[in-house]
Amino acid sequence: MIKKLLPKNNQVAQTALLLLFFALLITACGKDQAQTSVPPKPPVQTPKAAVAQSKPVQRQVSSSLRIIPPSVNEFDFRTKKDPFKPFVAVKIETRNSSELNKRTLHDSLPIHSYDVSQFKLIGIITGGRESKAMVTDPGGKGYVLKVGMLIGKNDGRIVSINISGVEVLEQFKDDNGRVRKEHIKISLPRKQ
Repeated sequence: MIKKLLPKNNQVAQTALLLLFFALLITACGKDQAQTSVPPKPPVQTPKAAVAQSKPVQRQVSSSLRIIPPSVNEFDFRTKKDPFKPFVAVKIETRNSSELNKRTLHDSLPIHSYDVSQFKLIGIITGGRESKAMVTDPGGKGYVLKVGMLIGKNDGRIVSINISGVEVLEQFKDDNGRVRKEHIKISLPRKQ
């Protein structure tokens, strides 16, 4: 490119022009490297007279003079509805709690919804520590009986279980208010 600008016979001029070009290139590169390698110096600040600034210090207050603000209960549920309270309030009679428990248990078990004479004796197991018997109600549901259990509408207590059958003692009040005792025996059906 440089050769096109200069005449062909002037080789000295071409060489001089090339040397000038390289000299400019080297000086330009040298300046860039010098500027990047040496960072500019920050301006020198003259030290100012130190102004004595004191931070405000809080006075320490004695713990006996310290006033504690009343604590606020953020979780006050006195006006809220209790989620665990049942919808229906049940009145409990205070007569006799054991009698009340017997009545609710009596009403809830199907063995107490039939008369003692309606039960059929199916089998008896004797010879162990205690004898057991199995009976079925008119619906066909089976029950295992032990001595001391209650059976029937009138809370008949099982007195004994032996080979001949099950003996039940019922106690109830008659029309005159007297306590009547009735012994009922449930026996195995005879084979035919």
